[in-house]
Amino acid sequence: MIKTTMTIEGMMCGMCESHVCDAIRNSVPSAKKVSASRSKNEATFISEEEIDKDELKAVIDKTGYECKSITSEPYKKKGLFGRK
Repeated sequence: MIKTTMTIEGMMCGMCESHVCDAIRNSVPSAKKVSASRSKNEATFISEEEIDKDELKAVIDKTGYECKSITSEPYKKKGLFGRK
């Protein structure tokens, strides 16, 4: 599993967060735990495999928000109550 974090500027409200999440889900059908935060200026999701960062950036930029960066790292599932 891969956790992808995107830095996105331009989100101002809950609907903006929803638009970004929808764009990610449409672009990456295998995306799970998709979330966006306007206060942190970021969106995160988990996927089975590495995604095409340039394609994802283009999808977000097309929605009117600006994708500044995309990083990916291995995702390790936490146990009950955050224990490993």
